[in-house]
Amino acid sequence: MKGDGWFYTGDVAVMHPDGYLEIKDRSKDVIISGGENLSSVEVESVLYGHPAVNEAAVVARPDEFWGETPCAFVSLKEYDHESKRMPMTTEKDIIEYCRAALPRYMVPKTVVFKDELPKTSTGKIQKFVLREIARAMGSPSSSTLASKL
Repeated sequence: MKGDGWFYTGDVAVMHPDGYLEIKDRSKDVIISGGENLSSVEVESVLYGHPAVNEAAVVARPDEFWGETPCAFVSLKEYDHESKRMPMTTEKDIIEYCRAALPRYMVPKTVVFKDELPKTSTGKIQKFVLREIARAMGSPSSSTLASKL
């Protein structure tokens, strides 16, 4: 608690006219892409709706043109023995799925598939590890910048 009566948590929230406080995201998880602020939680909620996605986390990836772009880390569900089908698994499929549900600036530009996302002993996804991986990937090559416009 601070002297002004507010409890500072590092979360970003909105206050509704009826007095309810809606937490949108952690301030360190907000991605600023081309001047637009986007919530990693919103993108993750769409990713979890994809039939092939088991786990999802979205972090900022550096981008020379946009500043940052959303980078999705995804683990996929196992093979479905009942239907004898493998769920969609390509980066393009995941991006197209997001494109149908999100504004263009919120759609992940990169999808990284992992067998399992890094977690704490209590099962919380360790986004700081994923941020390091995304940072190490660097900015996409300049030849792909024009295709993002």
